[in-house]
Amino acid sequence: MNDLSSDLSSDNIRRLVQEENVKFINLQFTDVFGKQKNVAITTSQLDSALNGEVMFDGSSIKGFVRVEESDMVLAPDPSTFQIFPWRTDSEGKAARMICDVYNTDGTPFDGCPRGVLKQVLAELKEYGYEYYVGPEVEFFLFERDKDGNPTTEIHDTAGYFDMSPTDLGEDARRDMVLMLEKLGFEIEASHHEAAPGQHEIDFKYGEALKAADQISTFKLVVKTIAKKHGLHATFMPKPLKNAHGTCMHINQSLFKNGKNVFEDKDDELGLSQEAYYFIGGLIKHARAFSAITNASVNSYKRFVPGYEAPTDIAWGIENRTPLIRIPGTRGSGTRVELRNPDPTANHYLALAAILSAGLDGIKNKIEPPAYFDGCTYDMDCATREENGIEKFPETLGEALSELEKSDFMKESLGEHIFNLYIKAKKAEWRDYSQEIHNWELKKYLNYY
Repeated sequence: MNDLSSDLSSDNIRRLVQEENVKFINLQFTDVFGKQKNVAITTSQLDSALNGEVMFDGSSIKGFVRVEESDMVLAPDPSTFQIFPWRTDSEGKAARMICDVYNTDGTPFDGCPRGVLKQVLAELKEYGYEYYVGPEVEFFLFERDKDGNPTTEIHDTAGYFDMSPTDLGEDARRDMVLMLEKLGFEIEASHHEAAPGQHEIDFKYGEALKAADQISTFKLVVKTIAKKHGLHATFMPKPLKNAHGTCMHINQSLFKNGKNVFEDKDDELGLSQEAYYFIGGLIKHARAFSAITNASVNSYKRFVPGYEAPTDIAWGIENRTPLIRIPGTRGSGTRVELRNPDPTANHYLALAAILSAGLDGIKNKIEPPAYFDGCTYDMDCATREENGIEKFPETLGEALSELEKSDFMKESLGEHIFNLYIKAKKAEWRDYSQEIHNWELKKYLNYY
């Protein structure tokens, strides 16, 4: 596994560790469901880590391996080394490296989500393309109770683009931006979102693997800084009824030889044939990948008309109501925006599934239907049928049924992750379905 790092990168890390008085290094990775994990080592074990010699118990990680085959190896990516700016005490600093997970025989572990994304990117590279992603990750800030536990008490009553003093989260959001910049992010904008207590920080698009790693860092920073302000940050898609939900829009484009291949100046819409095929692939596989991009029961409570969340699998030009939007920017900024994903998704798997779908469109020349320029929220069944538009799944249960019958997604994600993911999420859906909720008690207990 020594090929995962160059000698120069390793030497730079050793130098930085010594110069910056780093005492602990977190070796970070995600489980199949997107939960961030880490093994902390002291700097005395740095060489072992860089040589891919740090082992851990994979059976303790949900979705990895059985107890009788538990030894696994963390192989850090040296390019992800960063010192945590918020850990600067006199005892020494802390840093991190993001890792791939390997088997003890040196082969990549099939259940490593980052590894799955790297495999899809490797296939894409065979076609001469590079995949660039600009995620828009939203979050809510809520108050904590006297014991420090999170509540659903909103931190403010502000709305879209409101500012201080109405936007009470501005100070926390500012500190998040400053911390992200210290970690190398190029922040393009930050603002209050549409719902009370809801916020968005946009960072510059980048190569897909780097963008996925940045989402991991982004979530960690947002939660860390919120806690320092006495607040709780959540990426739950729909924490408040009758309010906008939290999304993770994925803006994406393909480049070849430094040129955005989605642009065609001679086309009526300014889009290339590759862009149309890519859109066609997304539309074809949208129902199949929905359980990956929208991974929780709560995710599907976001998909209601009127809150800028897509309910129909259509595409449009600058139209924010369908599944796919083509923003007005052209040139190097030409991109396809997928509007259904949310932050409950394992972002490595989500990008792998989305890219696989788009690439399938290019490989098999899948033409999309005509773009829809109306409001999909007002669409009736006749219009939907006339335009060949399917509805997006309305529940996690429906989404899982679509995923389970997709051989394409099984091949894209790998059998290990595919089977385990469906099994675990079916149990989650079953548990939710069997629960007696307060709404039911209020509605029926006295009525019947």
